[in-house]
Amino acid sequence: MLAVVIGLVSLTAAAEAGQTPEAAAKPAKTAAPARTPDGQPDLQGMWTNATITPFERPPAMAGKPYLTEQEAAALEQQAAARRATADDAPKAGDVGSYNDVWFDAGTKVVATRQTSLVIDPPDGRVPLKPTAEAARDRNLTNVDSFESMSQWDRCITRGPGRMFPAGYNNAYQIVQTPGYVTIVHEMIHEARIIPIDGRPHLDKSIRLWTGDPRGHWEGATLVVETTNFNGKGWIATNAASGRIRGVPHSEALRLVERFARVDADTIRYEITIDDPNVYTRPWTVAIPLNRDESYQMFEYACHEGNRAVEHVLSAARAAEKREAAGKR
Repeated sequence: MLAVVIGLVSLTAAAEAGQTPEAAAKPAKTAAPARTPDGQPDLQGMWTNATITPFERPPAMAGKPYLTEQEAAALEQQAAARRATADDAPKAGDVGSYNDVWFDAGTKVVATRQTSLVIDPPDGRVPLKPTAEAARDRNLTNVDSFESMSQWDRCITRGPGRMFPAGYNNAYQIVQTPGYVTIVHEMIHEARIIPIDGRPHLDKSIRLWTGDPRGHWEGATLVVETTNFNGKGWIATNAASGRIRGVPHSEALRLVERFARVDADTIRYEITIDDPNVYTRPWTVAIPLNRDESYQMFEYACHEGNRAVEHVLSAARAAEKREAAGKR
């Protein structure tokens, strides 16, 4: 794992300089990080992580951890071509989708040119247990109750993977005060208040949708451990996370996030997900956070009274009645 982390630091700088991943394998020197008035390494600012890099490595790229410059450029051109036709008239029988102006899924692959956001296991694939895949399939097709819908659809929270890129609202504002780091998430307007004063986690009997975070510094890297999840949600709720959308997590879920300032405009962000009830082993995602002080957050007006949940469930009941009538 250490080798992966060191490699990502140098690869980020190298990709920006146009070097190949192989040439980037040598460690790069970085300047001493800026400090907040109370002495913390300064991570403050507005950061975004929209990208067209897939969450898991596509089967067609098996055994290929990095793209060449030419491959990255080709993928970016393909994405631009899709955006250019996104507002064309839908095909016959297709109701269409939102106008493309409402999406902000990014235009480029990540600067490291890694072929997936999952960097461990080395094959870039999430190590799901068969039972977790079966539970995911039930979650994505079951409309028996609002409780079977995602916590995002129900406007409760984005979920434990709330820094996984989505189709829009990929912004995060980091604010530091003595004893705390706060991360304001644009999606569902959450604010994570992370104590860094050494206090212990809450008692294990207290279980939360978003877990109980505790942070500490390892040199200039902020390490955040989150436990005490209630086991009622999904690890990922957005379509950009591919086949792990709908995968439930258990109360045993433990997240370890790492935030390291690479340069003035880049934070190296990693998250390791460990849930022995769901995965065969822990797995890690790496996503650069890019500074964008021109970005402006607007209210994410998700609310529990949204009629969509009611309509989805009532439509399911109507379909069941038609099916039952057809069997008579």
